[in-house]
Amino acid sequence: MRATRALTLLASGFIFAAAHSNASRADDVTASSPIQDYFDHWFDRVEATQAEQPHWMTPVATTTPRLEEEFRYDQFFEKLGNGGTLDNFDGGKGLELIPDEHIEVIVGAPPYIEKSVPGKPSVNGFNDMPFLLVKYRLLSANEQNGNYIVSAFLQGSAPTGIAALTSNTYMVTPTIAGGIGYGDFDIQSTLGLSFPTDYSQETGDMLTWNTTIQYHLLDVLWPELEMNDTFWLGGERAGKHQIVLTPGVVLGRIPLGEHAKFSVGIGYQMAVAPDTIREPLTPQFRNNFILTTRFSF
Repeated sequence: MRATRALTLLASGFIFAAAHSNASRADDVTASSPIQDYFDHWFDRVEATQAEQPHWMTPVATTTPRLEEEFRYDQFFEKLGNGGTLDNFDGGKGLELIPDEHIEVIVGAPPYIEKSVPGKPSVNGFNDMPFLLVKYRLLSANEQNGNYIVSAFLQGSAPTGIAALTSNTYMVTPTIAGGIGYGDFDIQSTLGLSFPTDYSQETGDMLTWNTTIQYHLLDVLWPELEMNDTFWLGGERAGKHQIVLTPGVVLGRIPLGEHAKFSVGIGYQMAVAPDTIREPLTPQFRNNFILTTRFSF
């Protein structure tokens, strides 16, 4: 009888302890659930966000109005207007994240530059830091509901580069971007104004318009033609402009795992206007070979 009573009391103690422990854990989970849920459902949120917009490929050079989550590395091989060469490692790209339904944040890395000009010492070092680009998606519809998108960007850069490369001023670039699709074709375009916070007489404001015409072929190929027009509103190039055409193609998105996909693209930029003899300060470069790689997730 005593043994039975002892076992009953012992079992009751275990049940009470287990119940108290479970209640404590439940309270802990409840207390931390907003943050835990945010990260636990990160990919669900990204997939839902991207399902509400077109699924076009990010162009070789033009910044897409779509929200992307990826790591990107670009490589440029430029022939300069003065006969020199410039190799740009990374192109200011980096990590792109979608922390909320309508928002993308891009944390870029400073590009490493190797520059050589005839008759001058070569220059090697890091250029200015593109410290932040924030996209806000204003309107969007996927291919089944309209196939369009409109977004606003805001980007800044800090004068962290070496003396031979830096602009010596912070730059701010607000941009409006949009796109529309027609079957396997799509058009993506951006219009942005870059202005310095200091040394405006030397650097000058720049108005930049980029447009890409893209075609989706054989499921993974995205041939394209891009046009870039830069007009200087001030600085040493005030009143001048440069038009660049970029034929290119992107291969992707190739699945690598549950969420990861890989894309790679090439493009060849050609300055087509103005006449470099009559406009010696433009173009900034004569031609540029671009290699772009993206790991989306």
